[in-house]
Amino acid sequence: MIVACYNEEDLLEESVKEIIRVLNNTALSWEIIFIDDCSKDGTREVINKILDNYKDLNFKKYFHPENKGRGRTINDGIKMAEGEIVGFIDIDLESPAHYLPIMVQKMKDDSLDMLIAKRIYKIKLDCLDRFIASVTYVKLVKTFLNLPVSDTESGYKIFRRERVLPVLDQIKDERWFWDTEIVARGYLAGLKIGELPVVFIRRTDKKSAVKLFRDSARHFKKFWNFQKEFRRALYESKNNPSA
Repeated sequence: MIVACYNEEDLLEESVKEIIRVLNNTALSWEIIFIDDCSKDGTREVINKILDNYKDLNFKKYFHPENKGRGRTINDGIKMAEGEIVGFIDIDLESPAHYLPIMVQKMKDDSLDMLIAKRIYKIKLDCLDRFIASVTYVKLVKTFLNLPVSDTESGYKIFRRERVLPVLDQIKDERWFWDTEIVARGYLAGLKIGELPVVFIRRTDKKSAVKLFRDSARHFKKFWNFQKEFRRALYESKNNPSA
């Protein structure tokens, strides 16, 4: 399990305790890989403290020397992993960690290469702007990419590592658009992709690293450019299967 970190000092330790509790109650062999993307707070000190407190567990860490972006952080974690199945979860645990063993079992039962936790949540007035942005993006993905899943931006995904590794090298964006790319390029590569509905509870006690209007504008611009490349590649694959 990859824990991608950027300024997570306040919630990291408690969230990791919950992930450990969940994984310890399964028959799975597991590891946790901490990748810190040049946090400006005390996140790295907390990671070192966790590793000192759990020396008997299989933990790894890597600290970026400079900020690389969320996508690059997850990429590095996948490449460091050793297990057959690798994944990541947003450390705020807005989608709870207890879905992890359920997701692993579904991946095995359905012979999937990628499984996305599809977020199910109620509309709250104080988060209405984010809800509208999310719904709009889902409609864009459905209209222009027509992928077999809807919640491409979910921060809760698992992969069959040997199948996703070649896809990583095709991804161009190392920041927030990474999530759309990994799903779309995985689909082009023939990966079998599924979704599992999960409860999503928006936290109001944390400051998001996302600047909604600025980042949304950049995200939609990247999407518009990418969808043209994607549709062209999809057309070519359907009309020239041997290519």
